[in-house]
Amino acid sequence: MEKNGFYSMRTSALRKLKTTMSKIETKNLDLFYGSFHALLDINLEVEEKMITALIGPSGCGKSTLLRALNRMNDLIEGVRITGEVCVDGKNIYEHGTDLIGLRKKVGMVFQRPNPFPLSIFDNIAYGPRIHGIKNRGELEGIVQKALSDVMLWDVLKDKLDRFALNLSIEQQQRLCIARLSAITPEIVLMDEPCSALDPMATQRIEELMFELKKNYTIVIVTHNMQQAARVSDKTGFMLLGKLVEYGDTKQVFTTPHEKQTEEYITGRYG
Repeated sequence: MEKNGFYSMRTSALRKLKTTMSKIETKNLDLFYGSFHALLDINLEVEEKMITALIGPSGCGKSTLLRALNRMNDLIEGVRITGEVCVDGKNIYEHGTDLIGLRKKVGMVFQRPNPFPLSIFDNIAYGPRIHGIKNRGELEGIVQKALSDVMLWDVLKDKLDRFALNLSIEQQQRLCIARLSAITPEIVLMDEPCSALDPMATQRIEELMFELKKNYTIVIVTHNMQQAARVSDKTGFMLLGKLVEYGDTKQVFTTPHEKQTEEYITGRYG
């Protein structure tokens, strides 16, 4: 009986560990642009199917950290990185990492929507085609689901052959999120996705984020502290390349532990 009880407790502990394991974890992450030390000893844990916001003044390293999570900084000459970024426990900076597979799993939405100069259908089908899906019927199903995910299917289902660049800015941003959804990522990185949108369009994109987090882990960089407070579960405050404070959003905004966080949130600088 005692032995069975031990194994029961051990199994319960393992299950609890599995359900609370971080989706992303950075360990002593440092990043240099040439001689400039842009990220300093970043230790961050991002939980699965939550929205994590990164806030801080311009130039503090938010977007650099975001790009480090799917190795987009690799495209910049002179970048050097030490430490680890683990996705599902695996260090993505290990030699031999499949970058195409990584960026399929960890996708990114940029500040300004960047649809391809193609039809709406071909924008969304582009990624699945790259990954080997050629059957028209299968592609049509993927396009329908992706547009439904971003609440555009009813609006665009009869206009799939239209040029994507003719959509409104908000629709273009939704389309870019749908294009990402079509390759079934697990993590969505958003670099100020509402910076080019008006307040009403911003509200609709924020509502979309709540829907998306049912299926995706989301990390968002934003200069809009009100937005971070509205949409995120966790918030990290960055300053001069350091992660000054990280915790539950309500705690960070109402009872920050660090004086620098309080000064930024109350508008004393930044």
